[in-house]
Amino acid sequence: MLEFNFTPFPVIETERLLLRRITNDDVNEVFELRSNPETMKYIPRPLVKNAEDALAHIAMIDDKIVTNVGINWGITLKGKPKLLGIIGYYRMQPENYRAEIGYMLLPEFHGKGVIPEAVNRLIKYGFGDLKLHSIEAVIDPENFASEKVLQKCGFVKEAHFKESEFYEGRFLDKVIYSLLEPK
Repeated sequence: MLEFNFTPFPVIETERLLLRRITNDDVNEVFELRSNPETMKYIPRPLVKNAEDALAHIAMIDDKIVTNVGINWGITLKGKPKLLGIIGYYRMQPENYRAEIGYMLLPEFHGKGVIPEAVNRLIKYGFGDLKLHSIEAVIDPENFASEKVLQKCGFVKEAHFKESEFYEGRFLDKVIYSLLEPK
């Protein structure tokens, strides 16, 4: 079985991006991301309502890192500390050598190749550093932008679950994409 250890925190670079630890200094950007109905449209979680909620979200992210059960990075452009988005591994399954990747980005940065660049780098990190065998992504079937990102990064549609999650009084479908470790 895999054992994850995120200490020291792995800062990751790409050509344009710096993926770094999220801190309380990012509270305004986390609030902006998690309170925006557009960025949260396909994420069945409550919107944050204030800075306190955003700080609680940052604390939850930090707790998962400290306990080695999940890891999130703040997405920034190199040389600019402002948080543009969040990307990370969730629902890690060390017994199955599998983890779920997820991401969100401020709307003004959509369509600029930021997420595919970050996802491709985290795929390398997942297979190379974490020793995962497979990476999954769970998306809303209406989230065509995310679907395009995943396909562009080599993910394959694995399943479409009908009305499998109950959230805010209605049943939601979910689609699973996955990527196997290259042989």
